[in-house]
Amino acid sequence: MPSTKEYLEYVLEQLSDSEEISYRSMMGEFIIYCRGKVVGGIYDDRFFIKPTSSAKNLLPNALKEIPYEGAKEMLLVDVIDDRERLKELITSVADELPQPKKKVKKQ
Repeated sequence: MPSTKEYLEYVLEQLSDSEEISYRSMMGEFIIYCRGKVVGGIYDDRFFIKPTSSAKNLLPNALKEIPYEGAKEMLLVDVIDDRERLKELITSVADELPQPKKKVKKQ
């Protein structure tokens, strides 16, 4: 079941205190970015985040799931209603991730 635009809007509202949050729609689901880095996604109206060291420390009881077939294991965000913890989580995960590689245009 694809994720709803309403759930996306709720998650984005909860993340509104965080810096440079954006998203991209992909096959009925949504990829979440922080400072241009993929930090997680919304799948079946559930918010998942990459399992970095800081994410595991900040979400010690989070369920580890594979959100869709072929995906890597991610953590189900269980602090979606706590904006301060969510901001800390998103920022920490983005800090740990490498800068995205620049795409080279072929001529």
